[in-house]
Formats: sequence, C-alpha cells, structure tokens
Amino acid sequence: MTRNIGIPITVPKKECTDKHCPFHGILSIRGKLFEGKVVSAKAKNTIVLQKESLVYFTKFKRYARSKNTIHAYKPSCIDVEEGDLVLTGECRPISKSVSFVVVEVKK
Repeated sequence: MTRNIGIPITVPKKECTDKHCPFHGILSIRGKLFEGKVVSAKAKNTIVLQKESLVYFTKFKRYARSKNTIHAYKPSCIDVEEGDLVLTGECRPISKSVSFVVVEVKK
C-alpha cells in the first residue's frame, strides 16, 4: 500500500519494507524540495548529489554559479544510477549528514 506524501509526483511501482521510505514507511517529507544530479551512488542506501544555483554579487552586479554537494537517502523501491537527475525532499535527520530523501527520478 502506498501513502500519499502530498507532492504531485509519480509513485514508484516496486513495494518495499523500508521504514525510511516516504511511500511505504513512516518518514514524512517537510521543508525544501530540490533537483540535483547524482554524483555518487556507491554507498548502500545513500547517494551524493550536486545542486547548482545562482548567486548574485551586488558589488559586481553579476551572477555566479555555485555548487553544493548533499547526501540523500535512497529507499529500496527507487533505482538510482550515477548521472540521473533526481527530486529530493527534506525530512528529519536520518544520520549525521543525511537529511534529505529521494522522492522521484527524472532521467
């Protein structure tokens, strides 16, 4: 059975018994949503993704690109590979460096 997490996205077709899954477990999504590119998916249930954003410098009146690397939890019902574009949502802290969970894969 799949839970409604309150975001208009496609629900994964596979079922899982992961308690940290927002669709089949008890983890709730709150706060920010953002897209990022997967840089590393070598860990067991964690991925590293890179988020690009624009920063405005008022002194120079120009924009600059900045990149941030963020760790996110990957539920077992979602398949993610390096180079994929994913949508992540903020959740409660799962570990020391993981406070986001993968919600959808956008190839």
